[in-house]
Order: sequence, then structure tokens, then C-alpha cells
Amino acid sequence: MAEANTPTREVAILAGGCFWGMEELLRAIPGVLDTDVGYTGGWLEHPRYDDTHDSKSGHAESVRIEFDPTVVSFETLLEHHFFRMHDPTTLNRQGNDIGTQYRSAIFYTTEAQRETAELVKARVATGGLWNRPITTEIVPEATWWSAEGYHQDYLKKNPGGYTCHWMR
Repeated sequence: MAEANTPTREVAILAGGCFWGMEELLRAIPGVLDTDVGYTGGWLEHPRYDDTHDSKSGHAESVRIEFDPTVVSFETLLEHHFFRMHDPTTLNRQGNDIGTQYRSAIFYTTEAQRETAELVKARVATGGLWNRPITTEIVPEATWWSAEGYHQDYLKKNPGGYTCHWMR
């Protein structure tokens, strides 16, 4: 994945529950060039999957998305995809998955992304899709730790595997 944003490549880092289902939906969006599932937002260096449970590391299961902003904007990724593919009103939970590792968060990579995330979150909060307050955190990007290989492209490798994500 590219390390820096360019006119035709931008990085978004999103957390919204189990990364398997999010990755599967995100990769299908026109303009998404690459995805990587992993951990971010915590304090433990080199976390592994088991380290994310019971708040042992503070990390959220997340997806790092490389996308072409000339095809799909960050705003569109958030408003038409991210905030519809998970329930952003359930604090530290998605479906049966419970814990801080399943929190809803946007880890912005630029000040422009932060501003866009705040605007979109406010629109979503009053848009009528969700009847409870939005709990999504908007925080600066943190060190990215790629998840173990068996988590990458999990639902592609395991069709019909567990997911609690769908488009609402």
C-alpha cells in the first residue's frame, strides 16, 4: 500500500467491528485499489489477534483502504458505505462481537479527512438512518499493524464465513 496520499491515491483507515466483513464490502467499491486488515489505535506494539480482546492492547480491528479519490471520494466512502455497512450507534459492539476492538472509528490521515469525517458524521446523525446517537470516534491515525495472513482476504478464502456487516 502507498504510504502517502497523492492526487490519485489516498489512504483511509476505518474501524467498524470485525474487519473481515468490512474488508469484503469495501473491496467491492469502485475506486478502492487495495485493502489491508489490521490493528490500530492502541498502545501495544506488534499486536496479534488475541492481543486485541478484552482491551488488552487498546487496538481496534480496522481496514486500511487505498483508494483513488478521482473515482470515489473520502466523503462518499464514509457517507454511502462506512456509515451504512455497520451500526455506528452501538458502543464497542457489532452484532455478537463485543469489546473495544470492535468500536466504530475513523482514523484520519489528513486534516481534510478530519473535517470531512466530522461533517459526514453530523449529516449521518440527523439523516434518519440511525435513531440513536452516533458513537463513531474521529481520531488521528496511529501506528498501523497488519493482521496475520489468515485474516487477510478472509471472506474471499472462506466464502460464507462469519460476518455481521451488510449494507443498510
